[in-house]
Amino acid sequence: MRRFLRPGHDPVRERLKRDLFQFNKTVEHGFPHQPSALGYSPFLHLMAIGTRSGAIKLYGAPGVEFMGLHEETNTVVQIHFIPGKCRLVTLLDDNSLHLWGVKQTHSGMSELLEERHFTLRGPPGSPPSATQVTAILAHSSQELLYLGTESGNVFVVELPSFRVLEEQTIRPELVLQRVPEDYRNRRSLELVEALREHPRNANQILIGYSRGLIVLWDLINNKATHHFLGNQQLENLFWQRNGHQIISCHYDGSYTQWPVSNEDRQPEPLESKVPYGPFPCKAISKIYWQTTKNGLPYIIFQGGMPRASYGDRHSISVVHGNQQTAFDFTSRVIDFFVIANADPSAEFDDPSAMVVLAEEELVVIDLVSPGWPSIQVPYLASLHCSAITCSHHVSNIPLKLWERIISAGSKQNSQFSNMPWPINGGINKAPDPPQRDLLLTGHEDGTVRFWNASGVCLNLLYKLSTVKVFLTDADPNDNMNQVGEDEWPPLRKVGSFDPYSDDPRLGIQKIFLCKYSGYLSVAGTAGQVLVMELNDEEAEQVVDHAEADLLQDQEGYRWKGHERLKTRDGPVRFEPGFQPFVLVQCQPPAVVTSLALHSEWKLVAFGTSHGFGLFDHQQKRLVFVKCTLHPSDQLALEGPLSRVKSLKKSLRQSFRRMRRSRVSNRKRRTTEVQEGISRHDHDALQEIELAPVQRKIEARSAEDSFTGFVRTLYFADTFLRDSSRHCPSLWAGTNGGTVYAFCLHVPPAERRMDEPVRAEQAKEIQLMHRAPVVGIVVLDGQNIPLPEPLEVAHDLSKSPNMQGSHQLLVVSEEQFKVFTLPKVSSKLKLKLTALEGCRVRKVTVANFASCKTEYSENDLTVLTNLGDIQIISLPALKIQTRYVCIRKEDVSGIASCVFTRYGQGFYLISPSEFERFSLSPKWLVEPRCLVKSPESTGNNHLHNSSDTEKASRKSNSKETGWSSGDSAGDEVLKEIQSALESGRGSYGDRNSRRIQVEQRLSNGEE
Repeated sequence: MRRFLRPGHDPVRERLKRDLFQFNKTVEHGFPHQPSALGYSPFLHLMAIGTRSGAIKLYGAPGVEFMGLHEETNTVVQIHFIPGKCRLVTLLDDNSLHLWGVKQTHSGMSELLEERHFTLRGPPGSPPSATQVTAILAHSSQELLYLGTESGNVFVVELPSFRVLEEQTIRPELVLQRVPEDYRNRRSLELVEALREHPRNANQILIGYSRGLIVLWDLINNKATHHFLGNQQLENLFWQRNGHQIISCHYDGSYTQWPVSNEDRQPEPLESKVPYGPFPCKAISKIYWQTTKNGLPYIIFQGGMPRASYGDRHSISVVHGNQQTAFDFTSRVIDFFVIANADPSAEFDDPSAMVVLAEEELVVIDLVSPGWPSIQVPYLASLHCSAITCSHHVSNIPLKLWERIISAGSKQNSQFSNMPWPINGGINKAPDPPQRDLLLTGHEDGTVRFWNASGVCLNLLYKLSTVKVFLTDADPNDNMNQVGEDEWPPLRKVGSFDPYSDDPRLGIQKIFLCKYSGYLSVAGTAGQVLVMELNDEEAEQVVDHAEADLLQDQEGYRWKGHERLKTRDGPVRFEPGFQPFVLVQCQPPAVVTSLALHSEWKLVAFGTSHGFGLFDHQQKRLVFVKCTLHPSDQLALEGPLSRVKSLKKSLRQSFRRMRRSRVSNRKRRTTEVQEGISRHDHDALQEIELAPVQRKIEARSAEDSFTGFVRTLYFADTFLRDSSRHCPSLWAGTNGGTVYAFCLHVPPAERRMDEPVRAEQAKEIQLMHRAPVVGIVVLDGQNIPLPEPLEVAHDLSKSPNMQGSHQLLVVSEEQFKVFTLPKVSSKLKLKLTALEGCRVRKVTVANFASCKTEYSENDLTVLTNLGDIQIISLPALKIQTRYVCIRKEDVSGIASCVFTRYGQGFYLISPSEFERFSLSPKWLVEPRCLVKSPESTGNNHLHNSSDTEKASRKSNSKETGWSSGDSAGDEVLKEIQSALESGRGSYGDRNSRRIQVEQRLSNGEE
């Protein structure tokens, strides 16, 4: 049987691979891209957010997250939870309604499923506006949905079947019957703007029409009981808790209070107010009137600002007695809600928090604490508060460093409220994270943010700013949150989203953190390299400056890019946390393209498009610089902010490519003729194992641009000169396929400050295909990658094997090549581009552990330009598996990808969201949560059958010809009725009443 097995097929290895490798996209971190709708359930304590791409996300207590995706990629316009149920309804901009349910699976976890969808349709020939839904009311009977439309009709739909109850439709002509003649002639109703249920009587609903008419409708008698004759265009409505008053808000920036009584006389407004008048104001689009025990209500409204002076502001105002604040957001407000006492029998609202969904962030305001401070969000972090420019992941952080970072971050958060997170629905069933992980993001404004990436929630621990080292136009003492005593309107800036950078040169491009020593190095757009140390106390210190001239006074080169950043003179005060003590300025001030830090040797290496250098941050002196610039690399001198390019050079390179293409085509034709001659030998070659077909890859010209661009830097203690003595070394790989190796002499600890670190170039390797070098790894005598600096000293790794010969792995964009050390002779290679047609974009060594045994191994995780991930074994360079991860068109997603040491990864799916994925079944971070329907008591109109519900059931009985019996009979009747309905047409398409999407989402277990 063995002769029938594929060459290289090993059943044992195949079983082991299933235990080692498994691809899963587990959770999305950050803020949803382009949010469009917001919903909240006071019964489940869950919040829902819809997006323009058709996604819907539910959030509760930290760790409780659900995600669903509509089949259509239409914008989610509205979200409404069904009162007292684990269900919600979404409205899309194509006028379709979708019913979702949070259901418990056999594994004991909950998941979000779409149950049905439905589109309201009018009679043949009717215009689309006749059934275009503008307002939705999920009735407390839990079985009815009221849909207000552009035509002024209010349709009644039964849940969950989405069957339209035509006889209960509220038509405009019925509404206008008792309206005074002069008011009726003056204006038409237009569209339904708002639908609100009476808080004490489920048989009455409030209907607000765009032109200003408000109607209190009796659902039992199907007639209007009161008409509120508004004269301004209506925006929204709100009931007071006791049902004695309603508040309407209008397009002219006013709001009006109306009394609600049992008398038949025409209601007159109690008060009409323009809070920011008398000049023309913007519309108030939403309003809350919340009662409190102390008698002073909270009036909360969106908009209403004076048009001329503050028309561009995105604000929500809170008024409580003499206290008034207009919260000013830096992005457009999508929607907001107020969290108050959810018990319907309670006498007062007593609001506790306001949750605001802005276009770029979520802001929660504490309405209980003095001054109404913000509450720090445990999830939905605004990752893109300044644009992300780079990211760096550090696994398994030591507890001491973790606590020091949290301590430094807590001192930055003194302005936040201490209130517990108010959205706390559901139960987080996920196990505690096995280790502490940090994700560091560099930003365009010169900040580095430290995120807790251990679990499902990505929350901010600490923010580091490098701006204080430099002189910029912004004054650090400016406080945009300060409000003058006499300022009107009383605006107060809230939120963290600030996309504007004072200087693009501040942008962070590379980050390197040593988790054992607490040293951090960051490098930026203008050639600045900062080395920092963690300090638990505030300090005022001078930052030492050093300059690294990477051109080494070469003639004929002139930098055309941006200037270096100006630094502050004298001591600078730094807050607790990472504090810079030395700045290395590269000249020319080009973008730093690579960075490496060795905290044991106290060395930092940096590279740009001109060369690389080594700096001793203990003695604060430059060890050496190496210029890698090729004579033809004129583009490297133009800088990233320059848009100048030589047309002549571009044309010359294009013609060269065409010539090379013709030559290769002639060679290919010659090869085809030779193959035709030898085709008769084909049968004889059948039994010989042939090498896989390889693509013809042309070697890159040495004159191509940016060949001196330094792509990777790597420290290693290995055999570089001879096989008997190992020494510290620095390796650098460039865009032109060159690898430089330098021997380093690092004095012992007792003489470290007295003797200088010396460096001498020992090797220079030129790859024949000249593809960019993206990774360098040294394997010890047992083919294990060398440990990180100080990892052995902290007993977290075995000492590397220094007995056998070491091997050097060089990863270029096109192939992987293993060399023996110290001779640097080629031993093994894998031609990825020739075999697969793809190029390497990211590569990392990861440790994969079996999910069933104690076995583990080190492999290469590789991301290609096609967006797929390949796992390649070490040192044999065999492709183990391949997964499609990112769309090949998503260039920014591929560029942003970062791997972890234990088979996980992150990449940006939008400017504000990281997608987290796992390549290992052992390391799986995903939401595992449970939502139970709350047991409600004391709310009769919510959970007992209302008269409205009975009336609808009665109409159903008439329609089907059945009469009601006992409760068991009712259930049987319902089943028969639903079966009959499934074969009958109605407003919706027949298929729309059946379950369309039963897809499993990323919550719970398989």
